[in-house]
Amino acid sequence: MPLRPKPDAMPRKIVGAAFISLDGVIQAPGGPGEDDQGDFPYGGWLEPVADEAVGEQIDGLFDGPFDLLLGRRTYDIFASYWPFQPMDGPIAALFAKVEKFVLTRSDAPLEWVGSHRLADIDALAALKQQDGPDLVIQGSSTLYPQLFQRGLIDKLVLMLAPVAVGQGKRLFGEGTPAGTFKLVEQRVGSKGNVVLTYEPAGKLETGTFATQEVSERELERREKVKAGTW
Repeated sequence: MPLRPKPDAMPRKIVGAAFISLDGVIQAPGGPGEDDQGDFPYGGWLEPVADEAVGEQIDGLFDGPFDLLLGRRTYDIFASYWPFQPMDGPIAALFAKVEKFVLTRSDAPLEWVGSHRLADIDALAALKQQDGPDLVIQGSSTLYPQLFQRGLIDKLVLMLAPVAVGQGKRLFGEGTPAGTFKLVEQRVGSKGNVVLTYEPAGKLETGTFATQEVSERELERREKVKAGTW
């Protein structure tokens, strides 16, 4: 039976929170072996440069009520790690308590206590309209293009590390629509991490800095671009 919002329901917000390199990679920031898919060689790229700005943002993300929203691969990573950590640790105990919603086409069982399958993006959109805490995304690069396409992201929190990884899964992957974001918060850590919080602000608009008419030479160049001969 499809989920239906209550008349007085306050829609949940979806918050995308990502550790991200300067060149846009979000794969395996935590440690070697976390996600080696695609022969990714740099697992654990965040730890050497992590600073107080990153730590404070993580604390802020998980300070109030929330549920987790995960792709299947990130869910598998989390479910193979966090339930086996000491429960006197703050993150392990917290993740054990919250609900875990997994957007996946797979029928494989979700064995981590408190886990729920979302079969498609429509199921997620319906969940978003229900009473409940915000949904916080961790990792899950495959979720972002489809969430942006449907306008389901309410806030984007980027913990931008001062490293270039050169390869790996990216936040703005194939299928991400063009758009504009409004910066609502920023701060810089002692090791150069920049925490940036954005909210979607509508369609991408274009303009020009050109102050004169286009020259004949420029028109010729553009024709070569169209013809593939430039």
